[in-house]
Amino acid sequence: MLVSAGGGLFLMERRRVMQIFPERVRKLWNVWELRVTVVLSLCLQVVLIIFGNRRKFTTRNWVRVVLWMAYLSADWIATVSLGILSQNQGDSPDANALITAFWAPFLLVHLGGPDTVTAYSLEDNELWLRHFLGLIVQVGVAFYIFLRSWTTHVLTFLALPIYVAGIVKYGERTWVLRSASNEQFRDSLLPPPDPGPDYVKFMEVYNSRKAQGLDVSYQTVIETPELHVVKGNTIPEAKLLHEAFFLFNMLKRLFASLILSFKIRQDCMSIVKFKSALDAFRIVEIELGLMYDVLYTKASVVYTRLGAFLRLVTFLSSLSALVAFWVMIDKHDYSKIDTYVSYLLLVGAIVLETYAVFLLIRTDWCLFWLSKQKNSLATFFYRVLTSSRLALISNKRWSESMGQFNLISVCLKDNPPPKHDLAMNFLFSIREMIERYRYKTLEIVSIQLKELVFKQLHSKSNTCQSSENFKKFCSRRGDYVLEINNCIDEFRWSVTDVELDHSILLWHVATNLCYYSDLQRLKEGDLDSKRKTGKSLSDYMMYILVWRPFMLPKGIGLTRYRDTCAEARRYFDKRRESIAIDNISQACMALLEVSTEISPSAVKGDRSKSALFDGCVLAKSLQSLETKEWWGRERKWEMICDVWVEILCYAACRCEWNVHAQQLRRGGELLTLVSLLMAHLGFSEQYQISQGHATVKFK
Repeated sequence: MLVSAGGGLFLMERRRVMQIFPERVRKLWNVWELRVTVVLSLCLQVVLIIFGNRRKFTTRNWVRVVLWMAYLSADWIATVSLGILSQNQGDSPDANALITAFWAPFLLVHLGGPDTVTAYSLEDNELWLRHFLGLIVQVGVAFYIFLRSWTTHVLTFLALPIYVAGIVKYGERTWVLRSASNEQFRDSLLPPPDPGPDYVKFMEVYNSRKAQGLDVSYQTVIETPELHVVKGNTIPEAKLLHEAFFLFNMLKRLFASLILSFKIRQDCMSIVKFKSALDAFRIVEIELGLMYDVLYTKASVVYTRLGAFLRLVTFLSSLSALVAFWVMIDKHDYSKIDTYVSYLLLVGAIVLETYAVFLLIRTDWCLFWLSKQKNSLATFFYRVLTSSRLALISNKRWSESMGQFNLISVCLKDNPPPKHDLAMNFLFSIREMIERYRYKTLEIVSIQLKELVFKQLHSKSNTCQSSENFKKFCSRRGDYVLEINNCIDEFRWSVTDVELDHSILLWHVATNLCYYSDLQRLKEGDLDSKRKTGKSLSDYMMYILVWRPFMLPKGIGLTRYRDTCAEARRYFDKRRESIAIDNISQACMALLEVSTEISPSAVKGDRSKSALFDGCVLAKSLQSLETKEWWGRERKWEMICDVWVEILCYAACRCEWNVHAQQLRRGGELLTLVSLLMAHLGFSEQYQISQGHATVKFK
């Protein structure tokens, strides 16, 4: 009997477990088991198609948990159902066996999965060969069931179009997983092999001319390619969409870890450099949305002519089977419940196909295709879809938010219990995780922040004249801002003389102290956007350090964070004995009262990695800037914001692109958007071809 290993193990284990229950319960379960698993398989497909695409633009944990459970359960339930079906088929099938065999091709359709999710994570793409084996095995099981239940009854022939739809769906899924795997994705972007000019032929001509006494001098000519211009279209509003698709096709190489040429750098800069900050970020958002579709959905197949044809085939197959079942089948020959299940599977297949088409026409892929058509009907549909987009479905391409995590807020809570044994350690880790969730918040990425990031990158891009300059700016993490503000000597120790994670902790503590110190002196309404932006960036980078440490260069960031938290809790506990510390503002003012005449590192040595009181030293130095000539509170906060932007950009370009790709399924990260924006403006280590093609010519 052809059953998968998972399904076979389940069937054997099922027999053992069922022995525990009374005979009456076992008989009842045997009657309803197949019906329950088949309906459950359909329900899981509904969950997958609804939630499959939502994680692209949401950071809610419950969405990911529900999708994860449905993704893992869907294949297993469908496989088990096929195993039960194959086990129930006898040599002479009766009416009940005949109609249950009719359900087998629907399980193949379910194994093919919806268009909105093919892979839960990038690792699933690497398992495409396992899915290919599953395709062969499960199609074999379905064919076995078909043969065992073969009769001349019309119901047998009605299953054929569903078999076609199931094989198409399952084949699509396997092909998409293969296309999105690291090796295949990289190979698809490699250009054809280029041997260059014919060296042997050139030398033959050279020797021939030399033998004839002719001039044999030659020169090397470097080709200067022209800038690419994105062609216009009939819909002016679609210009950004066309530019995003052009950049997407070029910069998929980033995600495949391929090198880029200066020609690509020039083309990207010619498009993005003259955009506003909002348009530049919108282009990047469109690109990352497209990349999510390629890596985690059936986009690489569905949004092609072949994909559209296959979708029409699967829809018509389900529709024809439903009509034929309703018209040609005598419902009195079968039990009512089996008839209802059959109708549910048929209607469910059509509803899922219809909903998939609805989702398809709401995507940037469809809008891009419509905007390229040179007719009034396509223009009309484009305007209808874009005008009603907010009313029909979310047009968000990522979460548009950034995580916030404040170290001082976390440390104000009571001290965690000490660790004792293994059980206590486990309970402590669970409590610590829950506490971290309590203090993690989300904040919308503001327009001011986007403009601040784009302004700094645009300014640096204008000053770069060579690849070396671009690489130099990629290595800056606050020191360039301090240099142009003529205070690098005073603050060098907090940026270039320490590791990135240490620098983040220092500036996070200092930013909080400066923020709440100014808040004590000013009214809430008097705090300008620079202060709020600086505070948001500070909390975001601390969120990355604690929640996404794999996006930062390797270091001991979590050790420094834990040591800093331990020292802060100890200090706050001691201060509570004499002074009430009820909120973060009071805690920051208490920290500023600590005398830091002697360097904390001189007292603590290398035993503790805490950066708490080093941050206090930095905060006092920043506050003292206000007393200097040409300095003030506004300029101080402008410099703090610029330092944080430079740290953000440094971390963004140091993060591997496969890590960025993983974050797309969690709603996306601001760090990823900044990294792609930097690549568009020329800041990337993957730009390694610094000149055009060389051609040698005789003079």
